[in-house]
Order: sequence, then C-alpha cells, then structure tokens
Amino acid sequence: MKNILLLAQIAVSITLIVVILLQAKGAGLSSVFGGQGTFYRSKRGIEKLFFFLTIFLALLFLIFSVAGVTL
Repeated sequence: MKNILLLAQIAVSITLIVVILLQAKGAGLSSVFGGQGTFYRSKRGIEKLFFFLTIFLALLFLIFSVAGVTL
C-alpha cells in the first residue's frame, strides 16, 4: 500500500511541475522584480483550467503526503 501511495505521489508531483511550467509561459523574470506594470484581467479558457488543475494537484499532493506519513 505504501509503495502505491509513493508512486501516486511521484506521478502527481511530476504532473504538478509540468502544469506549473505550462502556466508560467510568458511570465519573465523581470516581472518578478517589478518590471512592467500589468493590468488585471480574468483567466479564460485553458489558462483557467491550468489554474484550477494546479490547485487540485497541490491538494492531492498534500493529501498523499499526509497519508504517507500516517502509514
């Protein structure tokens, strides 16, 4: 059971990394340090899907981590 949980956690973590990297497309390092001023806009389409998928995968990773410690 613990091995299955570990493999699931690895799969979720790799998927989470990929989704985060796909989401960060177009966000350069200059914007991190206050580069250009951007305006607020709502997320649409695939951007919104990646946003909710990131939240879901992060919560799933947290659940797998806590379950792995308790076993």
